[in-house]
Amino acid sequence: MWSAVIDRSDPLPLWAQVHADLRRRLNEGQFTSDFPGEMALVEAYDVSRHTVREALRRLRDEGVVIAGRGRRPRIATGTRRITQPLGALYSLFASVESEGLEQRSVVRAIDIRTDPEAAAKLSLDPATELFYLERVRLADNEPLAFDRVWLPATLAAPLLEVDFTHTAVYRELERRCGVRLGGGEEIIHAVLPTVEERELLGISTEVPGFAIERRAQGPAGPAEYRRTLVRADRFAVAVQFSTGGGYKLSLSGV
Repeated sequence: MWSAVIDRSDPLPLWAQVHADLRRRLNEGQFTSDFPGEMALVEAYDVSRHTVREALRRLRDEGVVIAGRGRRPRIATGTRRITQPLGALYSLFASVESEGLEQRSVVRAIDIRTDPEAAAKLSLDPATELFYLERVRLADNEPLAFDRVWLPATLAAPLLEVDFTHTAVYRELERRCGVRLGGGEEIIHAVLPTVEERELLGISTEVPGFAIERRAQGPAGPAEYRRTLVRADRFAVAVQFSTGGGYKLSLSGV
């Protein structure tokens, strides 16, 4: 392992010196095969772990490396922001794969349950049984979104047999249940993720999120209620408009 000299008499903070040296080494192509882990950097620079983490945070914010809690830092090779169309019933699965990225999910819960709040969003009795799916969505093995979905069990019970590691709810809903969702309504607003949500998404306190709340229509009324928290550093929404027709934007709660 190489070593680097840090000038403790320099007024430049230690993290800034580590950051500058790592940037220089990256520019010279020294880490083409592997990027050093936190402890290796602590040893190489003879500084605290806090100093190394601050330097890595700056590199991460610059898009140079990918560094998350409990994950070994690695060079960011073409990390792209996922763009979703506004005003369309889109699939995050399809959008991730359209960017040439591998889509994968970590399923945290899949069951039939009652949820009065979700049932109310679907205009159903509070005691109605609902299919529930909770996932952390990943793009190229990096956390992208925390996703929770509720559907009436009468429509979606067959989805209990699905492995949602690498498939989309809408695809399986149509294939296994014969249900195709239509339009609906969606509210998107900026939030500061909770401590638990930051841990799930592998982000720092400086990274905000987009909270997306969706209610989609089925053949006989509201059929899906969904809450998705997406990392704002990897997600954007897009809208198309024309000089003739334009587009309508509803600002809720402003």
